[in-house]
Amino acid sequence: MSGSKKTKDLNLVIVESPTKEKTLSKFLGKKFVVKSSFGHLRDLPKKKFGIDIEDGFNPTYEVLPRGKKIIPDLKKAAQASSLVYLATDYDREGEAIAWHLSAVLDLPQKKVQRITFHEITPSAIQAALESPRKIDQRLVDSQVARRVLDRIVGYRLSPLLWEKVKRGLSAGRVQSIAVRFICDRETEIENFKSQEYWTIAVELENTADQEKIPFLAQLVEWQEKKIQKLDVSSNLMAQELQTELERADYKIQTITYKEKRRSPYPPYMTSTLAQDASRKIGFSAKKTMSVAQSLYEGVEINQETVGLITYMRTDSLNVSADAQKETKKFIEQKFGEKSLPPKPRFYKTKAKAAQEAHEAIHPTSVFREPEGIKKYLTLDQLKLYDLIWKRFLASQMADAVYDTVTVEIEAIAKDKKGLLRTTGSTLKESGFLIVYGEEPETEENQDKNEASQNKKLPKFKENESLKFIKVLAEQHFTEPPPRYNEASLIKILEQNGIGRPSTYAPIIDTILSRGYVRLQERRFHPTELGKIVNQQLLSHFPEIVDTQFTAKIEEKLDQIAEGEIAWNLVVKEFYDPFEKDLKSAETQMQKISVEPKDSGEVCELCKGKMLIRESRFGKYLCCENFPKCRFKISLDADGKKIVPKVLDEKCEKCGSPMAVKQGWRGQFLACTAYPNCKNIIGLDREGNKIIRAQPKMTDKKCEKCGKPMLLRVGKRGPFLACSGFPKCRNIKKASASDA
Repeated sequence: MSGSKKTKDLNLVIVESPTKEKTLSKFLGKKFVVKSSFGHLRDLPKKKFGIDIEDGFNPTYEVLPRGKKIIPDLKKAAQASSLVYLATDYDREGEAIAWHLSAVLDLPQKKVQRITFHEITPSAIQAALESPRKIDQRLVDSQVARRVLDRIVGYRLSPLLWEKVKRGLSAGRVQSIAVRFICDRETEIENFKSQEYWTIAVELENTADQEKIPFLAQLVEWQEKKIQKLDVSSNLMAQELQTELERADYKIQTITYKEKRRSPYPPYMTSTLAQDASRKIGFSAKKTMSVAQSLYEGVEINQETVGLITYMRTDSLNVSADAQKETKKFIEQKFGEKSLPPKPRFYKTKAKAAQEAHEAIHPTSVFREPEGIKKYLTLDQLKLYDLIWKRFLASQMADAVYDTVTVEIEAIAKDKKGLLRTTGSTLKESGFLIVYGEEPETEENQDKNEASQNKKLPKFKENESLKFIKVLAEQHFTEPPPRYNEASLIKILEQNGIGRPSTYAPIIDTILSRGYVRLQERRFHPTELGKIVNQQLLSHFPEIVDTQFTAKIEEKLDQIAEGEIAWNLVVKEFYDPFEKDLKSAETQMQKISVEPKDSGEVCELCKGKMLIRESRFGKYLCCENFPKCRFKISLDADGKKIVPKVLDEKCEKCGSPMAVKQGWRGQFLACTAYPNCKNIIGLDREGNKIIRAQPKMTDKKCEKCGKPMLLRVGKRGPFLACSGFPKCRNIKKASASDA
């Protein structure tokens, strides 16, 4: 009797990841048991459609293989608990996981408590436990609608592409838009016609100024007509202007002094974090979200597990009053009161349906400076945390203030005259820039003039004459728009209302893995397959690849989450015209072959035909007898063979020369005796050999088998692994003392 009562005093907390389980277990007392569901436990069936069109698009769910192992354990723990807290992530997918958990565990409604938190800290968890709620069916319905829509497109459209283009293809609702953006940009580049233009600048000197600093002034007007970018379109025109300017007299016409303020950017949300991580530290969107998740779920610092950042899937720019108060205190202590803005900064989210209850991505405490905790973080974690910490701190600081001067100079050459302009600025108050030290924050589309804010000019007076030094006539050619990289692709998706915080990384991952696009020098190129599929969809399913149509669906999914519309009505509105297009395409869509082409080359190893193939990493020649013969040659963007550079260095395994080759992760050294010898050595970005550290024996024993533990270094940093591998696969995170 007493044993039963004691058991029922326990409360069960279910999270979706083992790391989160570990972190919460340390925060919560003995009255709580924390267990992980390891993500979704059930989903739509893999081998069946799983949507009942006739019954209001009702989905059928199947328990996933891992769920069959986990569900009995969770059920047992739930039965032994008085309350079950579903603490899955703070978004629609997290709400759906909580709903599925409640269903598969057959939990009585009075026993179920839904708790959410935007950061994993003791205070946030305590606050969540004090204000539990019921599962929000509106959020669940929105996620169900997204899943059903994606299943309809994928399951009904993919077989058509198999038949008409190539077996094994699949189509996606949102990914198709991303492929279209990339294909459209490629068409723009192919159709682009470059135009010649010239810029004219004059180097001058103010002899009245003691420092006699030479400076450049741009020609902006000639014969009282403003010079547009393409007006000086030939060498002849440039030479004529140069001749006139070489014999001109120069006099200062006007001097304008202004104070210019530069405000910090808002704190990060998912899209801007992914963009900056791509631009500044070279992370893919997938890697950014993975590293951010590890910072959110918790890192061991001084034998305590600490969540370092707030929830990383958000489209909100809100910041809590507590976070603002703490940040103000930190800024005052570190930089002084002058670095604070006149009043606290609030940022408005541009996205129509941003979830304002969420917060922007920021550190759980700005007092945890990157430098102070770097020994507890992997290099990737440190890079991303540093980015988030600086951006958030800067967002709560004062403007940077510049003193700017604009000088207009008159050029008079007999009966002709022109106007030149030069600008300069000096930093008067650092404001938020002090966080970035010598490297002010810039964005790709920022005004180029801001990249050189501290351009110093000599002292001037109006009507002063200037000494002519020389004319600089510079030839330029207009350039096509650049191909999208991960940062700019996410930006264009966001600007068009396509996708949500949880979908940006999966979109990019999917279009790459399906072979519709490839990354070359970190820019997206459509593959031939991608171009063909995009054209087929444009011709027969225009709405699927229409940005406005897809954005409207995203808005309707948001309306479902707000309880404004029923989810199955949104699905029906999409399904009826889609089904009509599908039936039409079955008869109207032409078959297009994308089989590999014969290159006319002969395989060096087996004399078979060499075929031109294309993967997500680029075009290459491959033997027709693959997989028996694996000989292949990489091709560059122009279709020319990339000949490996053979080095003097010998292979340590067979003595053959080593050659530099290009792989999807970058350059590496490979033995020229391949395939007989498969020795390879990785190279870093500077071309230096990556020496893999040998595992170090420790004095610690494996708890499972008793054998010594080895200290190894992996992608996430040092860890302990059993020396009895592969028979014993026990691993654990290494502490600072182990490393």
